[in-house]
Amino acid sequence: MENSTFNSFTLELEGLKVTQVSMYPVFFFFFFSYIIIISANVGIVVLVFIDKSLHQPMYLLFCNLPVNDIVGNSIMVPRLLADILLPPSERIISYYECVVQAFTTHMFGTTSYTVLMIMAFDRYVAICNPLRYAAIMTNKMVIKLTVSAWGVAFVLVGILLGLTIRLNRCRTLIRNPFCDNASLFKLSCESVFINNVYGLTFTVVLFTASIGSMVLTYTKIAVVCLTSKNKALNSKALKTCSTHLFVYLILFSCGMLIIILHRFPQYSDHRKLAAILFHIIPGSLNPIIYGVQSKEIRRFLAKLFQPRKVLSLS
Repeated sequence: MENSTFNSFTLELEGLKVTQVSMYPVFFFFFFSYIIIISANVGIVVLVFIDKSLHQPMYLLFCNLPVNDIVGNSIMVPRLLADILLPPSERIISYYECVVQAFTTHMFGTTSYTVLMIMAFDRYVAICNPLRYAAIMTNKMVIKLTVSAWGVAFVLVGILLGLTIRLNRCRTLIRNPFCDNASLFKLSCESVFINNVYGLTFTVVLFTASIGSMVLTYTKIAVVCLTSKNKALNSKALKTCSTHLFVYLILFSCGMLIIILHRFPQYSDHRKLAAILFHIIPGSLNPIIYGVQSKEIRRFLAKLFQPRKVLSLS
C-alpha cells in the first residue's frame, strides 16, 4: 500500500461533511455567497476605475482588497461547490492543483493583512500630516506600497509552500474542504519540524506586525484628534478610520477563530467551516462596508441609479 501511495500525484479531498438533506441548502448558500462576492468586488474595482473622483490613494489602495477577494474566492469556492455535490470517493484533485490552491489560499490571507497595513499608513498620513499628504502619497508611493503588500505576502507564502513541496508523500487524503499548507505537509511521513517552526513564526510575525501597525497608527491618530479642535478633521478621521478598523477586526476575528479551533481536534468540522467563512465573510462585507461609508461611492451610485429626466421639445 505504501508503494502505491508514495508521492502519488492524485489526492483525495475529504471536503465538507454534509448530509443528503443539507447538501443543497449548503450548496446554494455558498453559491449565492460567491455570486455576491464576485459581483460586489468587481463592481467596486470597475467603479474606482471609471470614476475619476475616486482616483485617490485611499481608494486605489483599497482596490487591492477586492482584487484579493476575487482571486482568493475564485480558486477555492467553485471547487468546493463541485465537491459538495460529489460523493466523498469522487472528490479527487491532482497534486499540482492542490499546491496552487494552497498557495492562493495563503496568499489571500496574508495579502489581506498586508493590504490593511498599507491602508493604515495612508490614513495616518492623511490625518496626522494632511498638508504633506499630496507630496507623500504620490502615484509612485501608491505603487510602492501595493508592490510591497503583495511582494511580502508572495515571499512569505513561497517559503511556506517551498518547505512543504520538498517533502516526500506517503498519504493521499487531504483532511480539509480545500488544500492548504498544513493539509499538504500532513501527507508526509518525514519530519515536519521545520514546517511547524516556520509556520508558527510566519503566523506570529504576521499577526504581530499587523496588530502593531494598527495600534501604533490609531494611537497617533487618536492623539491628533484629541488635541485638535478641528471638527471637520475629527469627523473625517472617525468615518474613514472606523471603516478600516471594522474591516480589520472582521478579518482578525475570522483568523483567530481558525487558530483557536486548531487547538481542539474534536471541533475539526467547525474549524473547516470557519476556514471557508474566512474567505467568504470578509469578501462579502468589505465592498458593502466601504460602499456605505464612502461619500464618493454613494454619490456615484446615486447618480447612476437616479431616474433620468426626459426633456420634451416644445
